[in-house]
Amino acid sequence: MKREDTVDFHIKSAWHAISRMYNQKAAQEDFTTSIGFVLININSKDGTPATKIAPMMGLEARSLTRMLKSMEEKGLIFKKPDPTDKRSVRIFLTEEGKRKKEISVKTIKDFNLAVRELVSEEELKSFFQIFDKINQAIENFQSETINPNPFDNHLYEL
Repeated sequence: MKREDTVDFHIKSAWHAISRMYNQKAAQEDFTTSIGFVLININSKDGTPATKIAPMMGLEARSLTRMLKSMEEKGLIFKKPDPTDKRSVRIFLTEEGKRKKEISVKTIKDFNLAVRELVSEEELKSFFQIFDKINQAIENFQSETINPNPFDNHLYEL
C-alpha cells in the first residue's frame, strides 16, 4: 500500500497544512497555534479551572502546565484561587489574552468559511460522518490493542 492510499497520510498532511497556516497567522501576532487553542478554551468572563483545560484539549496536564507558565509570563493569562474550591486555581485572560483569543477565533472562522466556499453542505455532512466512523475505528482499534483477548485457548492445551 502506498502512503497516499492510507487514511492517516491524508489526515496528517491536512492537519500539518492547517497547523502551518494557523502558526503563520499566530506568528504575526507573536504567539503560537497551541497558545491560541488554550486561549479559546478559557472562558473570557468567568475564567476556567486549570484542571479542566488539559482534558478539553486532549493534553497531558504536564504539557499544559509549562504552556500556562509561559502564557502567564507573556501577560496573556493570570491565576486566581477558585472561589468555590480554594484548593483549585482558575485561569483568566488578560486584555491581551482576550485580544489574541479574538484573533484565534477569527482565524478559525475565516478558514472554515473558506472551506465552506469550496465544499458543499452535503460534502461536509459526508466528511463529518466519515470522521465519526474513523474515530469509531480508532476507539475499536485502541480497545483491541489495550484489552486483547486475555488468554488463548491453545496456550492452555496440554
